[in-house]
Amino acid sequence: MEKTIAWIEKDKCNGFSRMIDQTVIPYEYKKIDIKTSSEMYDAIKTMVVRGAPAIGIAGAHGVVLSAIENIQSDDFFGDVKKQADFINSSRPTAVNLAWAIKRQLDLMEKNKHLSNREITELLIKNAVKMEDEDIEINKKIGEFGSAIVPKGATILTHCNAGALATVGWGTALGVVRSAYMKDKTIKVFADETRPRQQGARLTTYELIRDNIDTTLITDGMGAYFMKKGMVDVVITGADRIALNGDSANKIGTYMLAIAANYHNIPFYIAAPKSTIDPKIKSGDEIVIELRDKSEVTIINDKPICDERVNIVNPGFDVTPGSLIKGIITEYGIFKPDEIYKLFE
Repeated sequence: MEKTIAWIEKDKCNGFSRMIDQTVIPYEYKKIDIKTSSEMYDAIKTMVVRGAPAIGIAGAHGVVLSAIENIQSDDFFGDVKKQADFINSSRPTAVNLAWAIKRQLDLMEKNKHLSNREITELLIKNAVKMEDEDIEINKKIGEFGSAIVPKGATILTHCNAGALATVGWGTALGVVRSAYMKDKTIKVFADETRPRQQGARLTTYELIRDNIDTTLITDGMGAYFMKKGMVDVVITGADRIALNGDSANKIGTYMLAIAANYHNIPFYIAAPKSTIDPKIKSGDEIVIELRDKSEVTIINDKPICDERVNIVNPGFDVTPGSLIKGIITEYGIFKPDEIYKLFE
């Protein structure tokens, strides 16, 4: 499986970030090259790259690009940090972005005694290392998660937490892939995920190409199929998880968790440790990104409602830990109120 985002080296101290443009799938599959830190901000902001782990890697690449741009600067660290903070402001909810940027800045701080060029080389090596780590982490999540998928199960998922949302393999879809490797009879219900339709455009795109039996449903159909006994388990990704297990994910996830809880269907989150924010105690502290109203009002470049109507477009909601059966990480599966153990 090729990397969905990767650093392309021109020499030891130069290069660019190459990523799949997720805004054009499924109509077109293409990769674009991001060559400046400002371009990286735009790519993250406009969701050319999306998914918490992938955004994290994009942030790490953004720091590298800033270092290359400022390699002759007398205030190298200050200039790089300023641009890194700008990139970090592009998407406030997904903690992986801040986590990856901090990891790069900490590396710079630790090696301040080296030349700007030497530090830049270290940043490049670290970014590539983070890419490779992400794939291995996702495969571990998939292996642990596959154990909770019953034979012949139908899995309901929301948004896209697959290879496209990571460097490769995926978190929630990583669990699906690992389970499918053991049992070819599993099936998937994929929510379309309004308003940007990541489930319809991206999740079905991935699963169909893996030959996994997939049915696309609208966001309002989940409870209907649960009541009919056609859903065995719900697995989604996450963008930020509080220390008590409260989990922020794409808007509509909370509604699914409530419906699953009512119908006694286990609801799981699949996410790496880097998605857990140990600085916040509960989901009440998670900043929810509000996105442009045009995502709701415009489809295929045409308005679908009266332009005078009020629009609120939160990109995420928070599912309380009490509704989550378990959080699947690269270290195993944890009850929501036990994930603090990962930081002890």
